Amino acid sequence: MLVITRVLFPRRANATSPARAVVTGAGVITALGRGWEVNAAGFRAGQQRFEPVTLFDTSRHRTKIAAEVKLPKDLPARNLKPQVVRRLDRAAKLLLWAADEAWRQAALSSIAELPIVLGTTSGGMGLGETYYRQAVERPESGARQPSRVLHYLAQSQALVLAEAFGFTGSIAIIGNACASGANAIGHASDLIRSGAAEIVLTGGYDALSELVFTGFDSLQALSPGPCRPFDAHRDGLGLGEGAAVLILESEARALARGVPILAEVAGYGATTDRYHLTQPQPEGEAAYRAMQMATAAAGITPAEVGYINAHGTGTPLNDSAEAAAINRWAGESAAQIPVSSTKASIGHLLGAAGAVEAAICLMALQGQWLPPACTVQTADPLCRFPLVRQPQDAALKYVLTNSFGFGGANASLIFKKRA
Repeated sequence: MLVITRVLFPRRANATSPARAVVTGAGVITALGRGWEVNAAGFRAGQQRFEPVTLFDTSRHRTKIAAEVKLPKDLPARNLKPQVVRRLDRAAKLLLWAADEAWRQAALSSIAELPIVLGTTSGGMGLGETYYRQAVERPESGARQPSRVLHYLAQSQALVLAEAFGFTGSIAIIGNACASGANAIGHASDLIRSGAAEIVLTGGYDALSELVFTGFDSLQALSPGPCRPFDAHRDGLGLGEGAAVLILESEARALARGVPILAEVAGYGATTDRYHLTQPQPEGEAAYRAMQMATAAAGITPAEVGYINAHGTGTPLNDSAEAAAINRWAGESAAQIPVSSTKASIGHLLGAAGAVEAAICLMALQGQWLPPACTVQTADPLCRFPLVRQPQDAALKYVLTNSFGFGGANASLIFKKRA
């Protein structure tokens, strides 16, 4: 699904070469906490945040844990009317916290015509669930139901964000399953490189949803215990929630403002395999092509990539297909490229996963360390690459992050550390 409103992207006049897309701000909120510093510390240590679910009843579920965010009671001080604040759903609050941090880190002042490109899968699912419960339990009552219908739409959280910050630019919502957040960042970087925009707010968000949780549980896709990506005995994924927002700018604009540059979005690849609705093609053909496209766009070889943040859901089929794709893409260099899946720490964030994992890559580049997946006990023999299982430092210049979604959506992003 791609929903676009008010497209206002004029192309740059006399553009002779693609602009460089750089990151000047990043905000993140996960079960590890709110903000860059607490998340960087948590991911560097390989902390896990799976606890019993409190947002809804799991007594009849096979799995009873998830990585919930402890949301603050307040909200960032932004321009929202009290009646708007009262109707905000959990997903919108996650998005606002991440956007506020990114905005502050980028040291931005008011910008009206700022494009927004966001990825999500559940969107306002929580409002839909509330609507359904009331319709079933109290069908005679229509109190607040029209508002829930209106704000259930996927773009509603983005519209709240625009209202909070005073933006009047275009809004694009990308719903490419678990690749949504990465696709959003990739699309935003393409807007910068093509000259269609000089600055873009981008990222992904998703809140835990009872409907989604129950669906995964009924498929027995959830692990009852710790998520163990690439472990030989992995038995399913763990769900989480969160949001990450990046501010992308053209290099020229960022340099003119004199702000610190966190990294460059050096490469982006996106493919679709069409193999099966929920299963990846066993050899990871489309995943391989996405990684290949990203390295080609960055103008580098796999050997130059210092770390891969894998999609790594902890499900048998996904991890084996991704391992096959990485092995083929890296070739003889596979044995020298460390890999981990940070879903072991905070779970699978669905539409937010690619954006949060992009932020983790930025943290790793800034701090020069590798985020471990400490739940891995026995590495799957299919992995010809080293799995990061303990905290460690590393000299990183390029990092790659993979995001693969239901329906065969595949996205790979490469970030480059600035000198």
